[in-house]
Amino acid sequence: MGIGEMRQRAIFLDRDGVLNRVFRQEDGKTHPPQTPEEAEILPGVLEGCQALRRAGFLLIAVTNQPDVSRGTQRREMVEAINEKIREQIPLDDILVCFHDNHHYCQCRKPEPGLILEAARRFLVDLRSSFMIGDRWTDIEAGRRSGCKTVLINAPASEAGRCRPDLVAQSFISASHWILQQT
Repeated sequence: MGIGEMRQRAIFLDRDGVLNRVFRQEDGKTHPPQTPEEAEILPGVLEGCQALRRAGFLLIAVTNQPDVSRGTQRREMVEAINEKIREQIPLDDILVCFHDNHHYCQCRKPEPGLILEAARRFLVDLRSSFMIGDRWTDIEAGRRSGCKTVLINAPASEAGRCRPDLVAQSFISASHWILQQT
């Protein structure tokens, strides 16, 4: 960090299940929207993001999108979905890992690569930042990067595999808790 550079606080956000609705299959697994038209922002997300933005936080989505690697989704479609989300929510950036588990990359959550990349790019103080996710992998990536973590309680969270600083029932309750912490 150079002379006079100030570190910023950030909220790192998982995309599917935190910012936008996911779709449940018959076997109980979830999948992300397949088109921009399916990308529906969840209740309370816009209000929560606006409150966090007013408090001085950067808002950066970090998302795994392995369906591109698996050949069941096109990268251009993921980028179009991201653009639609950015039109509705005041995000500073969306960082994406397109790899699948067998690639063993550093950007696929639970690895902290996306968060660390954003921290370098935006001069983020990770100890003053938070990761909000709906799966254990999000929480683990946040923990490994040095952030405080909030798990949005969801059926696919696998909450027993992680130790978040808070388990919240909704995005708006997560944002209220973060604002109380700062």
